[in-house]
Amino acid sequence: MPQAHYLGAVMRRRVGDGVRVFNAADGEFDAVIERIGRNVADLAVGMLTRAPVPEPDCWLAFAPVKRDATDLIVEKATELGVSAIFPVFTAHSQTGRVNIARLTAIAIEAAEQSERLSVPALHEPVDLARFLADFPAGRHLFVAAERRDCPPLANVSTLQPHALLIGPEGGFAPAELDGMGQHGFVTPVSLGPRILRAETAAIAGLARMLAAPDQT
Repeated sequence: MPQAHYLGAVMRRRVGDGVRVFNAADGEFDAVIERIGRNVADLAVGMLTRAPVPEPDCWLAFAPVKRDATDLIVEKATELGVSAIFPVFTAHSQTGRVNIARLTAIAIEAAEQSERLSVPALHEPVDLARFLADFPAGRHLFVAAERRDCPPLANVSTLQPHALLIGPEGGFAPAELDGMGQHGFVTPVSLGPRILRAETAAIAGLARMLAAPDQT
C-alpha cells in the first residue's frame, strides 16, 4: 500500500505515533499506528476531528502538456478544490500519453497537504469529441478560448455544477472552437488579455471559479 510505504519510509513514522486519516464520506479522525511494515500499516482510529462538509461541484478538463506542467495542473487543481479531473486530447495536444496512476498519487499528496477531505477523481484520457459526447446533462462547460471575443470567466462562473476546459499550448484549433460552440452547455470565456501557458490558465481559471460565492 503506497500510504504505508510513505508513512514508514518517507515520514519515518513508527508504532505508537499519531496520524490523522480522512475520507470525504466520514471526515477526519485521529489515529495511532499499531503496526507498520513496508507495504502495510494497521491503525487504531480514534476521535472525529473534522466532520465532512459540502465541496464545490467543479470539474477541470485539460489538454495534457509536458509532464512537469501536467503534474502542476493536477496538484494545484486538487488544492483549489475540484471534484474531478479529465485529461482531454485535442488537435494540438503535446503528448498522447497520460499516467493516471502517477497523477492520482500527486492528487492524494496534494489533498493531504491542503487538508481537504476528498481526492478528486482522475479519469482516463479521452479525445475532445468523446468528452463532449459524454458530457452530462445539467452541467455547464466553460471553455477558455484565447484570441476570441468572449465574456470574462468571472462574470459567468457562478453557474453550478460546472466544468472548466483548458486547451494545450497553442490553444484549440479553430474548428474545435467552432464545434464546441454548437453545444448548448458550452460557454467560451476569456481569462484576460494575455496569452497564458496551459498550467497558468488552469490555475487562474479555477481560482476565479472557486472563489465565486455560493460554491457548495
